[in-house]
Amino acid sequence: MILSRQNGGIFIITIREAQKDDAGQIAPLINIIFKEMELEELEDVPDPAVLKAITAAYQSEAYLSGKATTVVAEANGQVVGVAFGYPDENEAAVDRVLERATRFSDVFETDSPFGSDYEAFKNEWYLDSIVVDPQFQGLGIGGKLLEAIPDFAAEDDKSVVGLNVDFENPGAKALYDRHDFKTVGIKKIGDHWYFHMQREVVEAGVLEA
Repeated sequence: MILSRQNGGIFIITIREAQKDDAGQIAPLINIIFKEMELEELEDVPDPAVLKAITAAYQSEAYLSGKATTVVAEANGQVVGVAFGYPDENEAAVDRVLERATRFSDVFETDSPFGSDYEAFKNEWYLDSIVVDPQFQGLGIGGKLLEAIPDFAAEDDKSVVGLNVDFENPGAKALYDRHDFKTVGIKKIGDHWYFHMQREVVEAGVLEA
């Protein structure tokens, strides 16, 4: 728990595992990432349909400590940041959850509207998504979410945390550099190129110093 100031206000920031009731607040944050990815499959899909699918996925047991883990940053009762990840071997199962969530509507024209590229490297705990509400950026919330991830990687018997960061997002890459992630490869996801970065977990809850 930390205290942060924003426009003269004091906010109590709590990092915790997500609950089913958080899904409605998680969805617009995750949608920020999908918009940045510029997925062709989502170009003509109305935002309400996208948000409904994301909400359904983040209400599922699979996304709440089943096949994956969702962690939120909460500021005075509001979800202002999200980190979402899973062991690499669960990627296909995790993707299917989101795909199933699109079947309620015929506005999704493909079976994999959120992309079908495999993103994780083998034998890693993959940090699929991390995002902070733009109004709460610059307060260290992204770093606090990153600090929480090793515990979940260790619980899943993974010794490496991996992630992808867009070539066109140097600010995010600088954050990961500061937290000692190292670039180990590059990967194309959709129409964008990404650095794949990793950091070792040396013991439960502790990233390599």
